[in-house]
Amino acid sequence: MQPINVAIVDDQHLIRSGLSMLINSRNNLHVTGEASNGQQALQSAHVHGADVVLMDVRMPVMDGITATSRLLQHHDKLKIIVLTTFDLDEYALDAIDAGASGFLLKDAPPEQLLSAIESVYHGDAVIAPSTTKRLLEHFVRPKRGKLSAEHDPDLAAIATLTAREREVLEAMAAGLSNAEIAQHFFVSETTIKTHVGKVLTKLGARDRVQAVVLAYRTGIV
Repeated sequence: MQPINVAIVDDQHLIRSGLSMLINSRNNLHVTGEASNGQQALQSAHVHGADVVLMDVRMPVMDGITATSRLLQHHDKLKIIVLTTFDLDEYALDAIDAGASGFLLKDAPPEQLLSAIESVYHGDAVIAPSTTKRLLEHFVRPKRGKLSAEHDPDLAAIATLTAREREVLEAMAAGLSNAEIAQHFFVSETTIKTHVGKVLTKLGARDRVQAVVLAYRTGIV
């Protein structure tokens, strides 16, 4: 089996080295390259050729938000995980809007980081109740003053969901995996995957994270 290729973009050499050693300690993961800022990441063939990119938010020359947006404009198959420091990087959510598949705290346990890389690679998103959900609750503010779906495309998209699809979205926002949602509703995981796919399509969301962000912003969770 081919290993998952990972690129690391961070302006601190010590962090890049530590992450590289951790990732390469797994047989199914391989670090293809590193960059010290967003501009270097855009110019790096190793970053472009990676499956998953770990992207710091605060960097000189070009920040992680801008780099995420520009990378995905030309390499939409890339999966990007933003690394952030809680209470400091309040603009980490902007990186999610730019297309990142999730974000983790820099002090997350090593096993959580490794698991996140694998999850994102396999099409899931990094939504853990102890990290992403807390950050969303802290940073995302529900829209105010919107009276109806008529003048709000986000609310209009939410309105197209069936009752079950809305329940699945709420479960996603609670940080539940497909298997956990299936168990909750007493249905197969395949059925839940179908519901999740329909939710993403109707909301125009790139992945689960963007769907959950929209759920928070529209105030349904």
